[in-house]
Amino acid sequence: MSMLAELKARLAKTTPFEVLPRAPWSGQRPTYRDAEPAVIHSALRRSQRRPSGNWYAFAASDTIDKRPVGATVGGIELVAWRTRDGALAVGPAACPHLGADLSTGTNDCGTLICPWHGLRFGGARTWSWRPYPAHDDGVLAWVRLDALGGETPTAAPILPKRPRGPQLSAVTRLVGTCEPGDVIANRLDPWHGAWFHPYSFTRLEVLSSPAADDELAEEADRFLVAVTFRIGRLGVPVIAEFSTPEPRTIVMRIIDGEGAGSVVETHATPLGTDGDGSPRTAVIEAVIAHSDRPGFVHALRGAPLITPVMRRAATRLWRDDLAYAERLYRLRNRS
Repeated sequence: MSMLAELKARLAKTTPFEVLPRAPWSGQRPTYRDAEPAVIHSALRRSQRRPSGNWYAFAASDTIDKRPVGATVGGIELVAWRTRDGALAVGPAACPHLGADLSTGTNDCGTLICPWHGLRFGGARTWSWRPYPAHDDGVLAWVRLDALGGETPTAAPILPKRPRGPQLSAVTRLVGTCEPGDVIANRLDPWHGAWFHPYSFTRLEVLSSPAADDELAEEADRFLVAVTFRIGRLGVPVIAEFSTPEPRTIVMRIIDGEGAGSVVETHATPLGTDGDGSPRTAVIEAVIAHSDRPGFVHALRGAPLITPVMRRAATRLWRDDLAYAERLYRLRNRS
């Protein structure tokens, strides 16, 4: 083995990065022939038939602390807060007395107090006010809205498998004028990655994609992608799979390469409509990173510095991808 090859082998054991050669954006292999609309559309239809149990991700769990927090899902105003034991509580934001916004109330040792007349809410039924089923998975906060979902309810959200062991997570939230399906359709088109996001991805190849078959078995319903994550002139090559465990969630999981087991969960939550009746959708993306490298412990110690960088990277991607999703919505609804 030459000295250079030996050095490369040694570096591969200590760092996941490799130096990327300079290559023009226009020199990439075109992917329009591979990105067949029939494949993307049938994958979307299959995803929309999967059960959700009426659960909606609405916030990062660490944004709900002692103070009550307001949110809207499907036009329904919500208030979320923490009970005395730290559990997540969610209910209608309108006070049943005279309609005050309970998200402007006070959390007194886990009891929510209305700011207008002092009516207290402890997480059980109060007059006509009833709490909604809520779930905190440690990264995201969820609420179950049976009247909105209209499906058979489940006891908990249908969550994808997450990495075991030490992990670092960051949640990003953006809002666009489109429907949740447009967000999912964006991610069911992995072929656009290196073209539309050259600052983040390079050397992207879709290794396999599901057939354009509306009756495809769920275990075969995934995209397998080889891609290199770009950090300036450095790259981290991985193989990832994309799957849809429920109609408003798409998951990218690294199955080989650095950070195997890490996931990016993209949740599309309907908010309601704007003033002209157009739908508004929140993209709530959770990046849950894991690595078996001994140095990963240092990343955990530096979480307060690293997670804002993770959020900024996801925000940049989704600013572009929301423009893509909004374009899909506008084309579909042209008068």
